[in-house]
Amino acid sequence: MRISEIYASLQGEGLLAGTPSTFVRTSGCNLRCRWCDTPFTSWAPTGDERTIEAILESVASLPPRHVVVTGGEPLLVADLADLCRRLRAGGYHVTIETAGTMPLDTPVDLMSISPKLASSAPDPETPSNWRQRHEAARRRDDVILGLLGQGPYQLKFVVETDADIEEALGWVADLARSRPAGIDPARLLFMPQGRTPEELGRTTAWLAGECIRRGLVLAGRHQITWFGNTRGT
Repeated sequence: MRISEIYASLQGEGLLAGTPSTFVRTSGCNLRCRWCDTPFTSWAPTGDERTIEAILESVASLPPRHVVVTGGEPLLVADLADLCRRLRAGGYHVTIETAGTMPLDTPVDLMSISPKLASSAPDPETPSNWRQRHEAARRRDDVILGLLGQGPYQLKFVVETDADIEEALGWVADLARSRPAGIDPARLLFMPQGRTPEELGRTTAWLAGECIRRGLVLAGRHQITWFGNTRGT
């Protein structure tokens, strides 16, 4: 599988924020978000082909016992289920970070789903028809419902406007109607859009007020605050 980077850091997002984790970042994505903070895995994907054995060796060489498999879109990788099974068999806690557009038929310790809202679409003039391809691929409720059944989950929406919040809440309501257990509000997280500490600070200040007003859970993107938007963090 094509791997962009493997490194140890702190989880910056979601329910496990602050947890020492090894990040296995795959390269390649079926979406092209306009604000993507890892363009080296999407807009211009780079990386090296590695076997599962090589990946396991790299993970074992680092201290954390939590592993986050991310991208790009890791669920595009054909051998991902096997990698997850072998990591868990080795005693690792495994989180999958996905946009929720591709299925995965194997349990994980945390399914972290970040559905992409309409505002994520690239400019209409983007070459290779990417705006239309992005819009056609970004919402797959059937896939998300399947992923929610693979183990503990979190739903993370990146937002920067009131319209984003309204779209996210409507989307979650649609999912809840199709799921007997509904959606746990404690696992529904709203994250501010921002690729620099300055941009993130402005959006967070606005979103914090909205979360208080609406009774929503605010989730920071601490990696940008802690390290800046740099690789290997």
